[in-house]
Amino acid sequence: MTDEQLAQGRESYSAGSIQVLEGLEAVRKRPAMYIGDTGEKGLHHLVYEVVDNSIDEALAGYCDHIEVYIRQDGSVSVQDNGRGIPVDLHEKEKISALEVVMTRLHAGGKFDKGSYKVSGGLHGVGVSCVNALSDKLIAEVRREGKVWRQEYSKGKAITAVECVGESPTTGTTITFHPDPSIFTQTTDFRFDILKQRLHELAFLNKRIRIVLVDLRDNEDHKPQREEFYSEDGIKSYLTFLDKSTPSITEKPVFIETEKNGIPVEIALEYHDSKVIKEYSFANNIHTMEGGTHLQGFRLGLTRTLKAFAESTGLLSKLKEELSSDDFREGLTAIVSVKIAEPQFEGQTKTKLGNPEVTASVSQAVTDALTQYLEENPKDARIIVSRILLSAEQRIAARKARDLVVARKNVLSGAGLPGKLADCNLKDPLHTELFLVEGDSAGGNAKQCRASEFQAILPLRGKILNVQKAQVSHSLSNAEIQSIYMALGVRLTNVANEDGTTRDVLDLSGLRYNKVIIMTDADVDGSHIATLIMTFFHKQMKELILNGHLYIAAPPLYLVKRGKKMQRYCWTEQQRVQAIEEFSTDGKEQSVTVQRYKGLGEMNPDQLWETTMDPANRLLRQVMISDLEKTSDVFEMLMGDDVPPRRQFIEENARYANIDA
Repeated sequence: MTDEQLAQGRESYSAGSIQVLEGLEAVRKRPAMYIGDTGEKGLHHLVYEVVDNSIDEALAGYCDHIEVYIRQDGSVSVQDNGRGIPVDLHEKEKISALEVVMTRLHAGGKFDKGSYKVSGGLHGVGVSCVNALSDKLIAEVRREGKVWRQEYSKGKAITAVECVGESPTTGTTITFHPDPSIFTQTTDFRFDILKQRLHELAFLNKRIRIVLVDLRDNEDHKPQREEFYSEDGIKSYLTFLDKSTPSITEKPVFIETEKNGIPVEIALEYHDSKVIKEYSFANNIHTMEGGTHLQGFRLGLTRTLKAFAESTGLLSKLKEELSSDDFREGLTAIVSVKIAEPQFEGQTKTKLGNPEVTASVSQAVTDALTQYLEENPKDARIIVSRILLSAEQRIAARKARDLVVARKNVLSGAGLPGKLADCNLKDPLHTELFLVEGDSAGGNAKQCRASEFQAILPLRGKILNVQKAQVSHSLSNAEIQSIYMALGVRLTNVANEDGTTRDVLDLSGLRYNKVIIMTDADVDGSHIATLIMTFFHKQMKELILNGHLYIAAPPLYLVKRGKKMQRYCWTEQQRVQAIEEFSTDGKEQSVTVQRYKGLGEMNPDQLWETTMDPANRLLRQVMISDLEKTSDVFEMLMGDDVPPRRQFIEENARYANIDA
């Protein structure tokens, strides 16, 4: 920037440069600060915020029925039988209380401890945020024998609060249509996403009936309707989550108590699967990143089970310390707390931060689990034996992994896989490793790569499905050994607060910043990519969480006309569009389409131009937004249990795109 530009900038930066956003303009200006993002996740978050208001009425004891409708015009209605939002004049604001709630941030009954003991939502910004991000919203309140109505657009009231009829019932109905200028990716609500969350809420709040109805046209031309109700709460939730993986004990552990004024509900059981399922909730909010309540649960679980195992003498067989993961392998647990003043990290509440909750939950687990172990000695010994087996397998796996890693010296490059074509640059911040399907494609990739920063490791065939195999067995697989040796990562042992240890993947020796899976654009290639992703999720999850894993997207088609007109296409829509553009004179027969099913079908120049050149290629980063759901999906698709996989295939077969 020149001196003249700097001077102009100083002069123009005055009081007039300071922008004050009135009302809900701040929400419209920075919507992601309030709902996480403006994609599909943020869109559905709008529904959750409105439903949370109804759930808060239920928690206060005034509501037991909630209905959610997806309407033909793309709007959503949420109706409850609660008390109805007050409509009388707000003394300070001099407008209706309904308008205050709908148009002011941090306004609502949740700040009055006499109105709500606990609440979810965004602490008074929830429904006003929904209003701000909707191009149309209608609030209808049934209260004191009357029906009151007010309309809004983009956070502002466009009508007064009007009495439009009479009603013998009470409650609130909010109907909103998301603003497409905010939600530019999609404004289409998905029935399956809403269904999952509403089902979850029914489990977390027993004896509340929640109905979901989709009034849009579908294949059957009939509204989709689901009704959720749970008499037993999280007891039923545990059964639902583990319906395909039966418990190894006769009865689960169920805790419903109050410690230090904090209501705590926990349900847990062990099964033969290696998957850990931990679901934590605070005031019905799914805290996907856990927090102090999950920390308290883990502390209570490990300390109590470790003390019991030591008292029985079963630990004498083990030569090493137990890891916290040993206590959790094969565990399904639901932890739910209700807190008067929750402290969440981040606006979208993915982690609970109240420090006092840790001790309360830990004590609740210790008391209840100690009693359970004493009253159920058979189940107690089964659980401890399961923990010892996990420890033995973990120790064997670590020794096998250490043997693999020990075979190479990262600094000198000795012991690297023979098939690895390494790059010249040694700075891992600027290097990338392609895991390529087959020697043929690997040969092409080696010829066309930018050898300064791109390394190539060809993999032979389909690697082992590590979701089913023991870690110690999978490490004897040659392809998996090659990946470990090429990457240069290793396990380290870290101490926990409870006296146990845990194995953590040490990425300090990682030799590449990007690890790119590059497979054929056919069914077999997709399967191989899935197997490789399963390996990384199971054994190198930290590599994914730190943003190092990618999938290359080779083109599906090459559309050509003559020697000068050609275009690579990654989607069916692009193929059709290219054919139409190349056939402007009506000579569609002169257009040729080549379907690429394998990377080996491309010559090296084509592979570089379409798939490996950083300037042109399309890379998809592999990310995990929900650890629990991701683990469930991998177990369902790649695990031992066939029925859940069969059900998934039957439900989703119509979406499959099978190569001829």
